Amino acid sequence: MASSRWNSFIQFLCEVYQTPPNDRQNLVDELLTTHDGWPWVERSKATFVYESLTAQNVALNIDIVNRDPPFENLARLDDTSLWYFQRFFERDALVDYMFAVDDPGTPLSQEVDLMERVGRYWEADSRNALSMNTNRVQTSVLQMPRARPFPAWQAMSAVARGRVYRHQFSSAQLGFGSRSLWVYTPPGYDANDGISYRLLVLMDGQWAMNALEAPYIADALIKHGRMEPIIIAMLASGSQSERVAEYVGNDKHYAMIAAELLPFLQAEHRIEPLDLGLGGMGEGAIAAAHAALKNPAIFGHLMLISPPLGRAPAVQLLKEFAQRFRDSPILPNRIFHSVGRYEQDLRFYQPALALRGILERRMTHDPDLKYRFVELGSGHSLAAFKSVMPEALAHVFPPR
Repeated sequence: MASSRWNSFIQFLCEVYQTPPNDRQNLVDELLTTHDGWPWVERSKATFVYESLTAQNVALNIDIVNRDPPFENLARLDDTSLWYFQRFFERDALVDYMFAVDDPGTPLSQEVDLMERVGRYWEADSRNALSMNTNRVQTSVLQMPRARPFPAWQAMSAVARGRVYRHQFSSAQLGFGSRSLWVYTPPGYDANDGISYRLLVLMDGQWAMNALEAPYIADALIKHGRMEPIIIAMLASGSQSERVAEYVGNDKHYAMIAAELLPFLQAEHRIEPLDLGLGGMGEGAIAAAHAALKNPAIFGHLMLISPPLGRAPAVQLLKEFAQRFRDSPILPNRIFHSVGRYEQDLRFYQPALALRGILERRMTHDPDLKYRFVELGSGHSLAAFKSVMPEALAHVFPPR
């Protein structure tokens, strides 16, 4: 691709407005042909562009906008097919976004079928190769210059790969049947060599297995000596309503892990039974914390990525978690905790800072507690979770 002759997007706009209307589209065509790398990042400013002659309105759906819907409207460049939007970001920002084209603009909280609306009106940025892919939707990712690395872990062909086994798992405690359970075993794992491995159970296994690339991240960390070889069990969650009911302060969920999941895994794989880890994202982190605090002597490794510890339907129950971390005589030895700077202030960000204070004070008189807190330049998104997953795994299970 040829190099663009414009040093900034503003320089391009100035030339457009000095050009007769009938010739402006030629400049747009040249820009889109010659400029490589969208969004166009200039220091702390990012420019998003979308091309359409027929769209009536185009909006940027970006996860750090605190409105419903979380849209920023693009402007159409007069007498051209180009729509654009510019915004300043922190230099460490890593945020996902989509374009909403001719979206009705009604609140998402009132949407009866959100996925139907997403499929009809929203799309990823075709000019940006950096993306997050799930089974149902693809989102694009803006990576500012000092953001965390966001590689395609699966594409690292020189990394020795572990193996993933897929099981079907049912629970009498929670009343579900035949959910997918993926079990990652590290490179070199041999069920017949007598060696046992520590276990990490991750909630929302469908995310961990696919979009978050947890097995591929583990392979790379193990190769480079950043993490000990472990087994990772990733159990799929139910629907959103089932997920919240199961994950938030539910003793039956803890009983499912202790009385059903662990015996199942020990029968299938070589697992150390008395030194286990739990982890999750969002409400999944709440489930991990609840189970670990029920039995911290066994669950010595805990990964908390963006737990909603503040305002929510279960607000009082969630507030109790901070008190439990403060008052529990024993805590997991290794705790990783992260939050996004652009997550909802009262539900995620402020409670995370409060929990950080509690655990950092605990460290001052508990030499065995190894706690790490990370603030991400992100909102509440799979892109954020994926970006921090390597650091979380390396802290919770460092090399022995």
